[in-house]
Amino acid sequence: MDLLTANDTPGRYPDSFYAAKPGLIPPARPPAEGEIRADVAVVGGGFTGLSAAWHLASRGYAVVLLEASRVGSGASGRNGGQVGTGQRVGQDELERMVGRDDALALWAMGREAVRLVREIAADPKVGVPFHPGIVHADHKRAHVRKTHAYAEKLARDYGYEKVRPLSKGEIREIVASRDYHGGALDEGAGHLDPLAYALGLARLAEAAGVRLFETSRVTRVERGAEVRLSTDRAVVRADWVVAGCNGYLGGLIPEVGRYVMPINNFVVATEPLGPEGQEALIAGNRAVADSRFVVNYFRFSDDHRLLFGGGETYGYRFPRDIAALVRRPMLKVFPQLAGTRIDFAWGGTLAITRTRMPHFARVAPNVLSLSGYSGHGVGMATLAGRIAAETVAGQAERFDLMARLPAPRFPGGRALRTPLLALAMAWFALRDRL
Repeated sequence: MDLLTANDTPGRYPDSFYAAKPGLIPPARPPAEGEIRADVAVVGGGFTGLSAAWHLASRGYAVVLLEASRVGSGASGRNGGQVGTGQRVGQDELERMVGRDDALALWAMGREAVRLVREIAADPKVGVPFHPGIVHADHKRAHVRKTHAYAEKLARDYGYEKVRPLSKGEIREIVASRDYHGGALDEGAGHLDPLAYALGLARLAEAAGVRLFETSRVTRVERGAEVRLSTDRAVVRADWVVAGCNGYLGGLIPEVGRYVMPINNFVVATEPLGPEGQEALIAGNRAVADSRFVVNYFRFSDDHRLLFGGGETYGYRFPRDIAALVRRPMLKVFPQLAGTRIDFAWGGTLAITRTRMPHFARVAPNVLSLSGYSGHGVGMATLAGRIAAETVAGQAERFDLMARLPAPRFPGGRALRTPLLALAMAWFALRDRL
């Protein structure tokens, strides 16, 4: 089954809260047609592809971007909008994985990713508010000491002093839930509207000269000194290809499929709760992500709706009743919302790796793949686009650092890896409840 069409109609945005905002969605761009030549062809119109295209065009390259559906219609425009500090994996684990020097470089990249998102969001062509503050909420008492120790480590070893440990009393002053026993507040992280941000990034790219085509699914990549990409109506020839397809890569680049796994995640938006209702649930307009293996993440929209994400599936199809699926974890965290209406419910497909670190690969001398952000993609996928542009320009040090990260394959081959992953994730979800 095809992930691009299993749950969505090509050329349409999902029925999400973000896409329903009046005046946000621009007219559809035309598909690619005929013979097209470019210095660089970018595949995928999410954060990675849009950022790569913009950074490349800003360096003077002739860039074509091919999006199978609409710009930002995939995971980039459906997620929780949280922009976390650092990498998806903690620095202590990265030090064990790659050593102190590379861990420092990865930390610097993670910090740069947040700064880059904030700079782009503030650009007049984008104009998306960035709200500072993410709470890490520990749902088990045993997790709190480790969280506090990690905050101390970041201050001591990385000079990062924006993370404040929270006791049980302190976290409950911010998050009105008895589900959490402590945690930490990172004032250097934040949240925004991801679809508005993606569409703004597309405007930046087009203003820099990128030719952006929608409903232009790449069906074949023929490698060589000049790469040839085929869609149903066009052939694009380019010196370089940057693939930013993430969970929708499918079999386009088979080598990458061994290392990244598409999974589905789901979000609901409640009815507007008003400024007082918002402050009563989450003080200070912060976002929250908890310590469960299947993470609950939530924040408020600018019109005071609770946006709550939770629940994962590993097949192709989304469940029939997404609202019911997500309502269960939402009410566990906030039982006081039992009578609250859910106005929007939607799903999206992201890509994970076994290490939860991004997967960068040079699959041919002039073909780059960047994916596998594992739920940490708003910042890191944006930075990945900058790193891809550096690599095309001959400055590959940061790409090579990411590409040499340990990257174990998913076991079982294409036939068995999804059920094996589902079994493993079910075990971790059970541990969350114990």
